[in-house]
Amino acid sequence: MQNGPEPDVREGGDAPTPPLRPGNYDPADYTGYVLRSAEEAGVSPQLVMTVLHNEAYKPHHPLLERLWQWWKPGASFGVGNMHRATFEQICSTYGLSKSWHDLRDDPAFAIHAAALYLKDLDRSLPERHARRYTRDELLALGYNAGERNMRAFARGVPPGPMARSYLRRFRENRGRAADVLAKGDASRDAAEG
Repeated sequence: MQNGPEPDVREGGDAPTPPLRPGNYDPADYTGYVLRSAEEAGVSPQLVMTVLHNEAYKPHHPLLERLWQWWKPGASFGVGNMHRATFEQICSTYGLSKSWHDLRDDPAFAIHAAALYLKDLDRSLPERHARRYTRDELLALGYNAGERNMRAFARGVPPGPMARSYLRRFRENRGRAADVLAKGDASRDAAEG
């Protein structure tokens, strides 16, 4: 849990670097950043935290991400696993001054960018959609498969195997994300009280 002064999440902060050792990364370490970024973007903190849990399948240490990019130049970066085209769209929309490479080095900034992308996806999602998905599930599918696919899923087009796998993990991680956020709120209330 983060303590101390609250950084400006729009331009990053003093979030800890994810561990180098695979398997030791825990999105719960960024609860404070998730809460602030979600509030600023006007999206559900549980949605943001669940997406971070879904994207936690790979180590997010900056050194490992640099090596991964060397091998696969189009790789996604940061704790939110954002692709370059998505990041550039967010930068253009919100006037962010950092570069795509900053996502791998600054977890607070990566979380903020992810929250802004979820906000944009929410704006483009029709109010009426297939009942088999919640709005947050469609937004998570959009985060993973892109806006156009999200709108197709909202119309009832069935997702492919990768999107179904992402949705299954999202549903599994939803409770974990809620527990993490509840602990974060309790810690924040205790610190303020």
